[in-house]
Amino acid sequence: MAGSHEQHMQKALERMNLKIHDVISDLTGVSGLKMIQAMLGGERNPVALLALCDAQIQKNKAGALRQALEGTWKDEHLFALRQAYELWQSYQKKIAECDQAIGTVLQELAGPEDPKNPAPPATKRGGVNGPQIAGLHGLLWRLCGGKDPTTLPGVADYVLLQLLSEVGTDLRKPWPTEKHFTGWLGLAPGSRQSGKRRGSQKRGRNRAGRLFCVIARSVGRSVDKALGGFYRRLKGRRGGLIANLALARKLAELFWRLMVHGIAYVEQGLKKYEQKVAQTEQRLLQKLASKYNLVLQPKTSGPSAIPT
Repeated sequence: MAGSHEQHMQKALERMNLKIHDVISDLTGVSGLKMIQAMLGGERNPVALLALCDAQIQKNKAGALRQALEGTWKDEHLFALRQAYELWQSYQKKIAECDQAIGTVLQELAGPEDPKNPAPPATKRGGVNGPQIAGLHGLLWRLCGGKDPTTLPGVADYVLLQLLSEVGTDLRKPWPTEKHFTGWLGLAPGSRQSGKRRGSQKRGRNRAGRLFCVIARSVGRSVDKALGGFYRRLKGRRGGLIANLALARKLAELFWRLMVHGIAYVEQGLKKYEQKVAQTEQRLLQKLASKYNLVLQPKTSGPSAIPT
């Protein structure tokens, strides 16, 4: 609902010929809100409105934004802008109250912090839509029994909070193996058998399965992770949809292993996978070198031996 009223603000500005949202990516950011508040307070001077923005915006987008602030300032559109802004503020207040209530429940579930065993610092930044809960990473760490699933690629505190709300923290009891877990998520290939006839069938994914697919889309765009390379190789052969589903299943398996066996087990599996990828790439290089009658020689200097 807050997003709907943000669109209503954009609509009111558009009708006044104020193209602010075409220049600033986030109308409800610090700079955008300062300008809207000034407009509702009676400010009409584009130079004065531009001075309220962040220094980077003034440096890189001054000309475009000054031109976008030349409008008609009709009373009916200013009234619509005020209505949308006040409603957006109201929903932001309700969102903050929800975050506070969630934080209270997490505190009750996680228990008090042990000074002798503090939570490790967060390794990933939360998104702008994540809950504003003080010490969220430490609460989730204690809730998971000292395990940190945010060490997995693509899993931040907000994503982990959503996953725990769907699957809980004890994954061994309802799903004895990772295959049971991926099957329940709807990420494993479906099969059916009638007598001697066997075939495949499409499986529906539940909310947790869809969350892993969202994580897979993020990890698939990474250029410095082995799982990103796995996604791109499979995408070239089978297409993006199948590659996304396969990567989501692999991430779900890693999540189950971490929650059941711990991070050391997961790191060992990822290390073996990266070694296997490196061996495959080296065999491909050897094959190409043999095809073109070339000889590969490893580098003698430097931290890594890369064929030249």
